[in-house]
Amino acid sequence: MSEGFFLTFEGADGSGKSTQARRLFEALQAEGVDAVLTREPGGSKGAEEIRRLLVEGDPGRWSAETEILLFFAARRDHLERTILPALKRGAIVISDRFSDSTRVYQGAARGELRELVDTLHRLMIGKEPDLTLVIDIDAETGLKRGLARNSGEDRFEELGAGFQQKLRQGYRALLTDFPTRCIGIDGKGDESMVATRVRDALKGRLP
Repeated sequence: MSEGFFLTFEGADGSGKSTQARRLFEALQAEGVDAVLTREPGGSKGAEEIRRLLVEGDPGRWSAETEILLFFAARRDHLERTILPALKRGAIVISDRFSDSTRVYQGAARGELRELVDTLHRLMIGKEPDLTLVIDIDAETGLKRGLARNSGEDRFEELGAGFQQKLRQGYRALLTDFPTRCIGIDGKGDESMVATRVRDALKGRLP
């Protein structure tokens, strides 16, 4: 069977990317498409265990360098156990975050460590998505949405509005860094409006 298709959703916390990833997955399933919905950090048993170390607790519990290593440990397990097997059988894999999140969160917003992130990605992951949808929302709205979830996974939201603004700038920069892979999606409006923009952006792009 031919290689599948790897699609990722990116954006700051509260952008709506998780909702849109789920909506697209459900729509594809309803159409009879072999699709897999996964997330980062997480997406496999080992990666989900590492997730708790990353998204819970005090915002300053890890240095940026330690965070990067934890994220890549989780990502490697996710890649080996979930993403690559699904792609091998020809599925469309939809992931809520992948390496671009580490490029933005640790490589841009938490220190000048982008070169380290890119080096580790090349050595330990070596795979980019076929297409990435970057959902853009203003920092204040994203922060309010993120905190309103009361998920217990608020470690990054607790870094405040200034951090959220850096994230937005970092995600917008991805559109310039990877212009053939990354597509910006306006995150304003209700879920259905954004979902329509997502499907419009995907026309002619999904196998």
